[in-house]
Amino acid sequence: MTTREKSTITSVVTLVSIGTVCWIAAAVIALAVGAESKIIWTCLVGAALGAIGIRYSIRRNRKSAI
Repeated sequence: MTTREKSTITSVVTLVSIGTVCWIAAAVIALAVGAESKIIWTCLVGAALGAIGIRYSIRRNRKSAI
């Protein structure tokens, strides 16, 4: 794996991780203020898709080296 490939996967995983953390923070804030269940579910689904995105990016990198 070259330095460029390593840097690319690191930046992708970092970006998706930041988005996932933002969704989790939004869910906590939504729970704290008593938001509608629709908003809470949106935050939870966003965080779950972010976790799937992290796993997908790492697996794809192992198979084909993004």
